[in-house]
Amino acid sequence: MSNLYALFEERFPQDLTQYFIETKAGKRYSYKNLDDMTSAIAHTMQNAGVGLGDRVIMQVHKSPEAVFLYLACLKIGAIAVPLNISYTASELTYFLDDIEPVLVVCDPASPIISENLLASHSKTSLLTLDNEGHGSLIEQLNTGTKISSVANVEADDIACILYTSGTTGKPKGAMITHGNLSSNALTVHQSWGFNKDDILLHALPIFHVHGLFVALNCVLLSGNPMIFLSHFDVNDVVACLPKSTVLMGVPTFYTRLLAHSEFNKQSLKKMRLFISGSAPLLKEVSDKFYAQTGYRILERYGMTETVMIASNPLNDKRLPGTVGQALPGITIRITADDGNNLNHNETGNIQVSGPNVFKGYWRKADKTKEEFTEDGFFKTGDVGFLDDQGYLTIVGRSKDLIISGGYNVYPKEIEKIINDLDEINESAVIGVPHPDFGEAVIAIIVLEKNSEESIVESNTISFLKQHLASYKLPKRIFVIDELPLNVMGKVQKNILREKYKSLFEETANAQLA
Repeated sequence: MSNLYALFEERFPQDLTQYFIETKAGKRYSYKNLDDMTSAIAHTMQNAGVGLGDRVIMQVHKSPEAVFLYLACLKIGAIAVPLNISYTASELTYFLDDIEPVLVVCDPASPIISENLLASHSKTSLLTLDNEGHGSLIEQLNTGTKISSVANVEADDIACILYTSGTTGKPKGAMITHGNLSSNALTVHQSWGFNKDDILLHALPIFHVHGLFVALNCVLLSGNPMIFLSHFDVNDVVACLPKSTVLMGVPTFYTRLLAHSEFNKQSLKKMRLFISGSAPLLKEVSDKFYAQTGYRILERYGMTETVMIASNPLNDKRLPGTVGQALPGITIRITADDGNNLNHNETGNIQVSGPNVFKGYWRKADKTKEEFTEDGFFKTGDVGFLDDQGYLTIVGRSKDLIISGGYNVYPKEIEKIINDLDEINESAVIGVPHPDFGEAVIAIIVLEKNSEESIVESNTISFLKQHLASYKLPKRIFVIDELPLNVMGKVQKNILREKYKSLFEETANAQLA
């Protein structure tokens, strides 16, 4: 059977009373709880009309119950569509229209409810789940009535759709199959040496690849426990490290740990592995972490469309500043703009193929075709080079993407909203180096004549807060007389990046001091 849940189920511990999740408050959920809750939620979903291949939007806070909801989708062959809890009404309207869900499970405070966004979706059922794990989804459960069988799906059937924004500003739903997730989970689990003694410290969100697939899958493939924090709080992470063996994080985690007064070698006696991804890790941070702890952070490379692509080795030399070598079964190549392959140490476009690569973009066949080569390689949009040993270094992105705190931010989406303001003539949104977030979003704007600079800046931020998730908001806004343009009239963002690249340098120096 190709169902990802079936793969997990056959690896559950023999003793189902072993714990699966421990919360910050110390509450434990066993593998028996996992099985019972997942099966009961699956039954409730089927009562709500969810069947094989139907889409289920999950816009919920991180909680054990949210994990069981995701697993229930897998079990009955439904397609899970996790969404960030901070999305605004306008963003959610697009997702609802695009995905046409049979069921929406959201927080009671979501705009889906407060703005009545389902008014035009009469065939969509609605259930709630709050940050404490309560709501109508749980109220309707009958743990005595469960779905015991696992849906028979093919490897090419869609397990999840995760949205990733595009340079046009329209998010695209990446269709990730059971086969993509199963193959990648097995590869990563083995490559990073997960074993029965591991305890993962999980402080990542669960609406994107890193926390939902990479972290969770490694735990479930070992039948292991994990310490499950609702969000990253450096004090909570430091408190939990003494009873953990693995931490997966984004660079922000490590800069904040280094700055914490109680973070020291004494608290790391059980730790086996620190992993970083979702954003570039500064070499200075990696080196300071090694000097302070004796642990070299393992950097790796993945995308929404591909899950994990490459990784520094578990037991061999880890090279700071690189994301390691292609994982087993995955091929990475570097090409010139004309499509010809480049040699080692030559910088070009990163392309990838393998069983991890997604099926395509939801209802966007033309876009899917555009992003693949004729021989089946996915164009990542990243630029880099492979050295003589096959270690990949990423030097930039050909697509106009910003990765801030591990989240993808596409400037075009923000620029379109900024340019709707009457006082603004044009804008350019860029990412600049930031010690905590990897990159910070900033906006450079040109005002219409007679507009007052101070008023426009505050109005712009207020306006953006109504339309964008908080992680997309510019940290700074700068007003200039005109944007630098090339002969074709295109904004030369490279000039702007160079001008503002040292904006947060003092913050970086303070954190590394």
